[in-house]
Amino acid sequence: QVQLVESGGGLVQAGDSLRLSCAASKRPLSSSAMGWFRQAPGKEREFVSSIRWSGSSTDYADSVKGRFTISIDNAKTTVYLQMNSLKPEDTGVYYCAVGRVTIGRWDYWGQGTQVTVSS
Repeated sequence: QVQLVESGGGLVQAGDSLRLSCAASKRPLSSSAMGWFRQAPGKEREFVSSIRWSGSSTDYADSVKGRFTISIDNAKTTVYLQMNSLKPEDTGVYYCAVGRVTIGRWDYWGQGTQVTVSS
């Protein structure tokens, strides 16, 4: 079993920055990447960003391109999400996940961290 622990959420104003972290207890051999998802109140969970374990490939939702940056520390199996120029619509619970990005299957999930952006 893989444990994922997120941290770094909080309450900020529009235009501010936050950095989320997610530490994985181990790297499953069947997995290829770590990712971030978010869920706003009353909405479905949506993809935010992903990065391969090697760090060689990243992907972003159109809504966050140019503002968010994902990175990974392979030695610590920790993924980061640097969020700049935050907007109220970025508000939600942010979850990290581990899985196989090529088939869109995410097998392990963290408990989530709340991000609230006030206008």
